[in-house]
Amino acid sequence: MAGIDESIPFVSINIAVLTVSDTRDLHNDTSGEVLCERIIEKGHRVYERQILPDDQVALRKQLGAWCANQNVDAIITTGGTGVTGRDVTVEAHRALYEKEIPGFGELFRWVSFQKIGTSAVQSRSTAGVCMGTYLFALPGSTGACKDAWDEILTYQLDNRQRPCNFVELMPRLLEK
Repeated sequence: MAGIDESIPFVSINIAVLTVSDTRDLHNDTSGEVLCERIIEKGHRVYERQILPDDQVALRKQLGAWCANQNVDAIITTGGTGVTGRDVTVEAHRALYEKEIPGFGELFRWVSFQKIGTSAVQSRSTAGVCMGTYLFALPGSTGACKDAWDEILTYQLDNRQRPCNFVELMPRLLEK
């Protein structure tokens, strides 16, 4: 049966949060703040939080540095997943993926469709694995970040989620 198995001890992981925006800073980054609050409330640790402009080279550099850091288990980015010319987060993510997790984007759009209807089709939200680190790209809206965390990530980043979850696979991500 699907759900949290309370008989298993919870495992806390380190999550880096990156807001991608040309206009936000720590004072008005509500999406990044919501993610950090939810990460901590769940019992995980915010390893680091940054805000970078919509620049694919800078994004790849930061994401790559976090992926190479053995203390970072997962990275959540918010912003830059749309279809405009400045939206380059997805391209930065995909340049680093060793394996893409297509089901994440598909499920996120389904969750979004329940709330915002056909506007969900505009999201290019994606996920993948790089150097044993999970990467999740979320839209920049606070509502989208809440939906992604509350409906998907809170469960998949909980090692007690049954029948399976991302955390229990972490020791095997670098297998050859």
